[in-house]
Amino acid sequence: MTPSNPAAQDAKTDLHFYLRSARDALVWKLEGLTEYEVRRPMTPTGTNLLGLVKHAACVELGYLGDTFGRPSGESLPWTGEDAETNADMWATAAESREDVVGLYRRAWAHADATLEALPLDTVGRVPWWPEGRDEVTLHHAVVRVIADTQRHAGHADVIRELTDGAVGMNERNTSIPSEDLAWWKEYRARLERAAREADGRA
Repeated sequence: MTPSNPAAQDAKTDLHFYLRSARDALVWKLEGLTEYEVRRPMTPTGTNLLGLVKHAACVELGYLGDTFGRPSGESLPWTGEDAETNADMWATAAESREDVVGLYRRAWAHADATLEALPLDTVGRVPWWPEGRDEVTLHHAVVRVIADTQRHAGHADVIRELTDGAVGMNERNTSIPSEDLAWWKEYRARLERAAREADGRA
């Protein structure tokens, strides 16, 4: 169903653009890496690239599927009541990159169908929120998913740079002022000097 209100349709177009941009950025960060590199925990709390994608898939299926009475039918054992803590934030050796990315792409299709089918003011219920405070509009849910995905895309930016030095916002736009490694080395050194000076270490 297409909204009869052009402004509502424009809002959907804007929301969809930013959602797709965040999705693409997150998946792109996996390209060119080994199975070890996409799974490697890079922070004390275990943040890793493939786990971010797996988590993002669960978020979309939950907020833009189950919340609006549109279950996907996907089996997500790592989100059940008996699941191990943080099981949606990493991939086991038996879960291939193709499995995880495939799940995420199916989540995109399912979420996109929800966004297409329902008006933005449709009210849903988030199953894991407390009763009485579990109602949410589709508009709110989409904004929440965009914010979550962009946040994790930022995590992926840092993780990828720490992994092999690769940087950039997306495949078509690096969004960095220079690709000269010598420039970046001097730039970083200037920042280090400024930090030391500010702290009285210079």
